[in-house]
Amino acid sequence: MAVPKSKTSKARQRSRRASCWKISAPAIVECPRCHEPKLAHRVCKKCGYYDGKQVLVLEKGKDKENKAA
Repeated sequence: MAVPKSKTSKARQRSRRASCWKISAPAIVECPRCHEPKLAHRVCKKCGYYDGKQVLVLEKGKDKENKAA
């Protein structure tokens, strides 16, 4: 039977266990309507469209005020 020769340190043990918990980058795609980057399967924050349909009604004047402030 295999027996460890010495104690495994906490850092070595934790790094071995953490190797399978790496997070992946979010899927960023281009909006087909306004060509801005957006998260996949989400409503576009710039134009308010999802799957070719307008879901959100965005006010154009409100966006300019937020950028100025």
